[in-house]
Amino acid sequence: MLSLCQHGYEAFLERELAGAGLAVSEKGPGWALAAEGEIANLAFPQVTLLAPREFRGESVNEVARQLADFFLESLRGERIDSAWSCFFATVPEVVGLGRRASGVEKAFEELLRKKLNRVAKLATPDLPRGPGRARGLFVFFADFGRVFAAREAVLGGQRRMADDDAAPSRSYLKVEEAYLVLGREPQPGETVVDLGAAPGGWSYSAAKRGAKVIAVDNGPLKGGALGHPLIAHRMEDAFKFRPAEGEVFDWLFCDLVEEPHHVVQNIVAPWLAGGWCRRFVINLKFGHVDPLALLREVGAAGSPFARHATNLRIRHLYHDREEFTLVGERA
Repeated sequence: MLSLCQHGYEAFLERELAGAGLAVSEKGPGWALAAEGEIANLAFPQVTLLAPREFRGESVNEVARQLADFFLESLRGERIDSAWSCFFATVPEVVGLGRRASGVEKAFEELLRKKLNRVAKLATPDLPRGPGRARGLFVFFADFGRVFAAREAVLGGQRRMADDDAAPSRSYLKVEEAYLVLGREPQPGETVVDLGAAPGGWSYSAAKRGAKVIAVDNGPLKGGALGHPLIAHRMEDAFKFRPAEGEVFDWLFCDLVEEPHHVVQNIVAPWLAGGWCRRFVINLKFGHVDPLALLREVGAAGSPFARHATNLRIRHLYHDREEFTLVGERA
């Protein structure tokens, strides 16, 4: 199988795959080729092509023809009646590779229209939203003349999100992406506590959906979060903030630039053990710790997440840097 990750994190991807018993045979910028096995709920893989076929070709038309032959052959006995993903990806750091992939994609689409116009019309270039197993055509260009393709893929749920001019920071994109991984987003009238809110990207994201937000931070709010009627700014220490007696928030947000163990021990543990929230989006920074060790710790049997959370998903998001985003629900 072929797993794709954010460029620059290939070594961590390889270690995580190895830790799951999936030996890596080859890797390159943003990808690793490993033995087939269970891939669900790993943090670094964004898309994993299952049982990929490798194709080589010098010209655009040659590669497109091989992909068309592969796809048409795999369709035997299968009927497509709804939208399906026709996903092409490349290594962004290789200059010109994106243009090559676009040329192959266009040539492939033309071949498919000639053979199966009805199926071609149902193709969409987007991945399905959220994590899980998907069927379609998933193509990855490792280089100009080397391409991998698969009919099935496991999706981590990561994807590039659209920005909002009113959002006060790029961290807004992280929480927008996190909703897709969880499969749920704040609803009108729900309550959110945002610990370490400034400048307010996550608070704004919830408030624009109609949720009522308490933004806890001694720093100022900015952009669309500043003066928002659904955001109450509490200039307090996020580590000391506690809900009122009997109060339960629908959502706990936490994106603090703090040592991750300190956040787990002093925010995650009391909030989950106390049942003070129903679901959560939490960001843990791993810039100064071993990320694989951190993954093992938060997933260990005695961790607050293992003891008090359900549906836990840990991801290195498309918009994450040296950090993990954890989403889930209070058990």
